[in-house]
Amino acid sequence: MKGSRSFCAIALAFAAPILLTGCDASTSGSSASVASGSVPTFSVDPSWPLEMPNDWIMGSVTAVFVDARDHVWVTHLPETLTPEEISAVQEPPLGECCRPAPVVIEFDPQGNVVQGWGDPATQDVAEFPRNAHGLFVDHNDNVWIGTYRHHRVMKFTRGGDLLMQIGEYDVTGGSNNTELLGGPAGIWVDPQTNEVFIADGYTNRRVVVYNGDTGEYLRHWGAYGEVPQDEYRFEWGSEGHAASPPSEFSTVHGLTGSRDGLIYVADRRGNRIQVFRQDGEFVEEKIIAPRTLASGSAFVIALSPDADQRWLYLADGTNHKVWVLRRSDLEVVGEFGRGGRQVGQFLRPHGMGIDSQGNLYVGEASTGRRVQKFTVTGG
Repeated sequence: MKGSRSFCAIALAFAAPILLTGCDASTSGSSASVASGSVPTFSVDPSWPLEMPNDWIMGSVTAVFVDARDHVWVTHLPETLTPEEISAVQEPPLGECCRPAPVVIEFDPQGNVVQGWGDPATQDVAEFPRNAHGLFVDHNDNVWIGTYRHHRVMKFTRGGDLLMQIGEYDVTGGSNNTELLGGPAGIWVDPQTNEVFIADGYTNRRVVVYNGDTGEYLRHWGAYGEVPQDEYRFEWGSEGHAASPPSEFSTVHGLTGSRDGLIYVADRRGNRIQVFRQDGEFVEEKIIAPRTLASGSAFVIALSPDADQRWLYLADGTNHKVWVLRRSDLEVVGEFGRGGRQVGQFLRPHGMGIDSQGNLYVGEASTGRRVQKFTVTGG
């Protein structure tokens, strides 16, 4: 596969990031052998989204989710925008453009803004997702939003009316507290049971589950399905990397559930995906780019929409790419993207959603501050 790998490297270095079948993208030293035409391929759609109204501009994108209507929901952090970027709202105005977009934005499949809600400058923090992080639109059209710095998950109507809150603003109680959260980052709601699975992982080190109607605590677990400990135990190797996978979650950053009853958890700074049954029983783990330092390689996960959900996509905000894994054995079979500001490149991919056709929508945090659509073109 040497010739194919060279071609992949050249293609990924230029133009749009197209995933090429047969690329050697293994992170553990062995190449996955993939039949030609079997792995999804993607090309960037530079026309999506369309220009937002009202001179709106987004700050760091923290979450992206695609609902049952194939509408794309985005949360971002207006507080990351500089005065020059939002010069129209300064006193006095510094210039003609721009204005911070609402914290929650809904786009239709064509990229038009449908609605936006949430204004940190005018809304009471008791009813508003300040520092939004994590987003999920459930089977009842409820919109769930986490607030990683303020330890709560909030449930809204589609139009932005607050229905319920789990956790308490600015209060946390450790990884085994049943009523309080600690840095929630990702959310998934099971349409069969209406259970809410939360990646409670910027401060705590666990997955925690609540009743989606009442907010009643149900269960929680840590890495490998064990009781979580707040202390992060980590052994350094000879080259400044982990000597072995840590026994506790590092940053439980993203999670999603599959149709066959599994929960996939992205342990960001742990550079791994861990898989569980819904009761917390550990199934397996996959290490991704183990030499990655800083924020780690495992940010958020999306599953392909085919009946068997054959493919797993992992956004990697440190290496600025999306990994493609075969879900049946968690083998890495491809990747696309690289660091940069050009169309199809990434600066800290942090949120990711997938529509009913298998197209991916990737949001960038830090100074990336945009959402790009990657159209599935093969596989």
